[in-house]
Amino acid sequence: MSNRLANETSPYLLQHAENPVDWYAWGEEALSKAKAENKPIFLSIGYAACHWCHVMAHESFEDPTTAALMNKYYVNVKVDREERPDLDAIYMQATVGMTGQGGWPMSVFLTPDGVPFYAGTYFPNAPRHGMPSFREVLLSLAEAWVNQQDAVERTTRSLLDFYHQESGLAGSAEVRVDASVADAAVQALNQGFDRVNGGWGRAPKFPQPMAVEFLLSYYSRTHNEAAWNMAEATLTHMARGGIYDQLGGGFHRYSTDAVWLVPHFEKMLYDNSQLARAYLHAWQMVSRKQEGDNSVAPAAEPVERLYKRVAVEILDYVMLEMTHPEGGFYSTQDADSEGVEGKYFVWTPDETWTILGDEAVLFNDVYDVTRQGNFDGASILHVAGEPRAVAKAHNIPLEQLQSILAEARLKLFEARSRRVRPGRDEKVLTAWNGLMMAAFAEAARWLKRADYQQIAVRNAEFVLRELRIPQGRLMRSWKAGSGAKLNGYLEDYTHLIEGLLALYQTTFEARWFVAARELADVMLAHFAAPDGTFYDTSDDHEALVTRPRDLQDNAVPAGNSMAATVLLKLGAYTGESRYIDTAEKTLRALQNSFSQHPAAFGQWLVALEYMIGKAREIAIVGDPAQPDARALLDVIFAGYRPHQVVALKRPGEESPIPLLAMRDQLNGKATAYVCRNLTCQMPVNEPGALAGQLEIGD
Repeated sequence: MSNRLANETSPYLLQHAENPVDWYAWGEEALSKAKAENKPIFLSIGYAACHWCHVMAHESFEDPTTAALMNKYYVNVKVDREERPDLDAIYMQATVGMTGQGGWPMSVFLTPDGVPFYAGTYFPNAPRHGMPSFREVLLSLAEAWVNQQDAVERTTRSLLDFYHQESGLAGSAEVRVDASVADAAVQALNQGFDRVNGGWGRAPKFPQPMAVEFLLSYYSRTHNEAAWNMAEATLTHMARGGIYDQLGGGFHRYSTDAVWLVPHFEKMLYDNSQLARAYLHAWQMVSRKQEGDNSVAPAAEPVERLYKRVAVEILDYVMLEMTHPEGGFYSTQDADSEGVEGKYFVWTPDETWTILGDEAVLFNDVYDVTRQGNFDGASILHVAGEPRAVAKAHNIPLEQLQSILAEARLKLFEARSRRVRPGRDEKVLTAWNGLMMAAFAEAARWLKRADYQQIAVRNAEFVLRELRIPQGRLMRSWKAGSGAKLNGYLEDYTHLIEGLLALYQTTFEARWFVAARELADVMLAHFAAPDGTFYDTSDDHEALVTRPRDLQDNAVPAGNSMAATVLLKLGAYTGESRYIDTAEKTLRALQNSFSQHPAAFGQWLVALEYMIGKAREIAIVGDPAQPDARALLDVIFAGYRPHQVVALKRPGEESPIPLLAMRDQLNGKATAYVCRNLTCQMPVNEPGALAGQLEIGD
């Protein structure tokens, strides 16, 4: 028999709708019941693609005996962390504080007022590796709730004190931004860098797209080779590893080892949006770098081509498998199919021989398909054999091998598509859609892909139509058949603004800039904190134990760091101090943390680089469909230039963008105005003159 979760729209909550647990969604009904019956709340937070969430559900939440204990002693609440990042942030903070670590599933025990008094993550169904069973935890805490109220109250008081401490800013907002902070951040990243495999840290190893973006931006300003080498090695090793889907494109969530071989097979929209942009930017950078660098060694697949291919394959994967017919992007793809993690993605030699015939020998040598396998008797595809060496060993030209491999990947991809696919979380989240919108918009611009531009435009139209209410406020989540729900969070505003500004610079349709600016004004009005940062929830959001405010970047940029990023860009377009001053104040005050913990402040460092780089404001007056304007735009968008914003108006057009005010064509030709810190150089008509102005300071 179904429980209350059957009425929800979240795929994660619906996965538990048939549990014998008397689940509630988070809300007044559950909280009132807990208070009326003086029962503690068991809060379980996870997400649809979470493997260990599925394991705990199968072991405990589907077990009638365990469910009976839960129903007898607790009010049980399920939360989708992707829908409710506010609750996830609050209770993850408590979990890490109590246990020293966090993760999902998150299992938190609360008083009826919502204050945590015990927390953990996955609990097994039987005692294992020093961990108590989930039933033991349930019984022990139920007994403590009844007989040890003093101890419980001491825990909750200390946690409330912790929550209510005003975090404030880490330093003084009056100091100047110091470029040495970026230098120190690069040194810190260099110290922790894995020089053999790329990336940072040991197993499990996560992609760090914000750190890579910072390094690319830093290199573009300083030409520091250490920064470039870290970015290049990380991107190259990941692209050749099992963490990357070598057939279908897209990155899995993380690698369970330090060599990028065995992934946790779920795919997240937010990872792939950020990584698509990182590979696009690296492709631009290496293309520009190689123009005057004859020392770059030839390779079987030069990184220039590799990075472009990976970026395109990521976006094609999203276009094919993660896009709703109306234009929204889905959230996640599961790790499991047919109840087995990774089954959809792995291969055996018999399977490749059946599909490829004799060419399987070459494919298996390159992609490490062996009898013993590298994952539970099967093989995760990764580039283990250097194609040049494989071609030499088989006495065939490298070009012939590359053609065979490309055809083999297509054949295996088509065969794989007939397997049982992993589950897909089809809710559409505003923040994550903003990030992917930016990736498609930038790819359309640099790759000259009209189809990518169409996808980005349809996505922007969808989000603004379905997830923005008439009052100009955003909603968090949308699902077909149910519409939009939940108040938008800070990251929904900031990440969507980022996407809209990227789309504006691809289409030069003023409506996208106008929408971005309107959302920024809502953000300033409803999310601002007294010290110049922003809360994660609006001033009219549901009252919780505390009003969350996350200043550190995680798997996605923090709302605060992306706010600094987009406010600096809006300040460049408008010259308005309310945007610029807010961003600069937080950057000045927090900058000391950036160099100490660069991996936790990656997007902040990107914003810092934008500020240090004295970004250019470029205004074009001309028709982008005409050759003279197109020639100027080709110069502006040639290579990787992260420290600029570009605006364009057609001749005779009135634009709502202040940067374009009082700008006219000279001599009846498309004209460019290049400014820095709101101080402009002489307007120019010729691409060569424009290139010269842009090279100043590069």
